[in-house]
Amino acid sequence: MDTQHDNALAHALAAIPGPVPPSGVIHIVIPHTNRFTVVGNHLAQHAGLSLVAIGIGVHIQSLPAGSEISIKTLAARFPEGEVKIACALRELEAHGYLRRTRVRLAKGRVATRTVFCNQPGAVLRGGVVPGALGAPGAPGAPVVAAAVRNPAPAPALVREHLRVPEPEPTRVREPARVPEHLRVTEPEPTRVPEPTRVREPEPGLAPEPAHVREHIRVREPEPTAVAGARPAPVRLPAPTAPKQPRRPLPHPHALTPERRQAASALLADLRRHAVELVLSEEAVEELVPGVAAWLERDATTDAIRHALTADLPKPLKHPARLLRHRLTALLPPPLPGVHDLTAPRRAPVPPFQTCDGCERAFRSHEPGHCRDCRAPYGEAA
Repeated sequence: MDTQHDNALAHALAAIPGPVPPSGVIHIVIPHTNRFTVVGNHLAQHAGLSLVAIGIGVHIQSLPAGSEISIKTLAARFPEGEVKIACALRELEAHGYLRRTRVRLAKGRVATRTVFCNQPGAVLRGGVVPGALGAPGAPGAPVVAAAVRNPAPAPALVREHLRVPEPEPTRVREPARVPEHLRVTEPEPTRVPEPTRVREPEPGLAPEPAHVREHIRVREPEPTAVAGARPAPVRLPAPTAPKQPRRPLPHPHALTPERRQAASALLADLRRHAVELVLSEEAVEELVPGVAAWLERDATTDAIRHALTADLPKPLKHPARLLRHRLTALLPPPLPGVHDLTAPRRAPVPPFQTCDGCERAFRSHEPGHCRDCRAPYGEAA
């Protein structure tokens, strides 16, 4: 009875209107009134950032302006080490969220200036011009979060969130329409084209040139590429490994009638031991040389039957192919002969002899002197 159970989430889940998804996360959304930070999905769901980089980016965005976010400060605040935090900061720099530059102060000291952009995509599209700070309400000027002191009893620095106006999409100017009398026509060979007076354009249309010759082709403007559009992915065929040629079925050196009869009887009798191995007469005739090769290498019928019926796959679709593979891959080597199993004879060891000069023992087939005493006596080795 000393374990406390919190049923708040269970009550909140029961109060959710509408059907609940059968799987996945279920969101219980409670609106914030203070101490919250607006984070874009482009950062929270970034496909190229690691989870540590996303978490550090959200933490930096929630801090007020002027807060210390060095590697040592973040390592003292979170359980991650300095190496992992440094890698996460480099990821944020590579994707445009963070910028660190070294500046020289008035007294000669060098400091690191850190700038965090909560929406780098707007900077790339031209919605925000970094470095050109205009009026507080001017469009296109970046909004700098200010530190506001909370009037609650426990003072804490919170961040004032202002909404940055989204840049309007750039409209692509359509090409001017060409009047009917300016269409391209082929000039006659004997007639010199004369300049034609162009009528005034209608209101709302782009101004046209004053004089245009009939034989001049009007070049239509090329379509403007939309900034930020990704090229269509190039699909390549999946690489396939080359298949190795199938090994041939082993054949005996001499297929005698006795071996053919024994092999045919063994293959036909397999369905008594495994109901899956029901073979046709054509399959039996095809597999007879493989079984005869096993019999030629002195393999017993019980050994062949065990090799062909053990550990059959479930279900077995092609029994003849399986037996052909096992007869080929599990073919035993020929039995060694009697002379091959005989242990090799060891070379005879010379007996010990006593040196006639120093009386030391040495190995030799004949008596005499040792190696050290042969030189004074002039004996050959």
